[in-house]
Amino acid sequence: MGLFDFFKKDETPGYDPANIKITDLDKGFIFEYDLKNWVVEEVYQYDWGSNYKTKEFKVNSGDEIMFLSVDDDDEIFITISEKIKPRVLKDDLPEYINENDKPPKKLEYKNIKFLYDEESYGYFKQLHTNAEEDAKVISWDYFDDDDKYILNIEQWGDEDFEASFGKVVKEFEISNILPNAN
Repeated sequence: MGLFDFFKKDETPGYDPANIKITDLDKGFIFEYDLKNWVVEEVYQYDWGSNYKTKEFKVNSGDEIMFLSVDDDDEIFITISEKIKPRVLKDDLPEYINENDKPPKKLEYKNIKFLYDEESYGYFKQLHTNAEEDAKVISWDYFDDDDKYILNIEQWGDEDFEASFGKVVKEFEISNILPNAN
């Protein structure tokens, strides 16, 4: 090792460049899904406690912005969702949750009936930023009878609610993953 080799930045990626997987996704990566190319614009991490974390990626196809969620616990579980307004699920959804400390057991969206599946408490962090603090979040997941579609409601603080609607994706549906050119 030469004198200046000590100061060189390690350029080794944290993945196998010949076999990039969905769990390797990061900011700037490109992949194909549903006959479109998608670019990862932002990377988020949810910490659910007990060393259990999931990642979510804000992805852009040029005409659509979606959120790709990757859960790598025992087996890979992937969803791709779009943000929706919580009140399209139920006119008084925020008030209902605040009064009952939980959302309804059943919801309907786009003529699909959804049943409550699970509640999770955790911390959210946007990666690749200088943000120091994690935000507390409560998340509720709903699935249709076939586990093909998902609804998610998130509560941030007392009054801020977000919702998303999406579908469960098989790993093979995400293909041709390329790393950030930089």
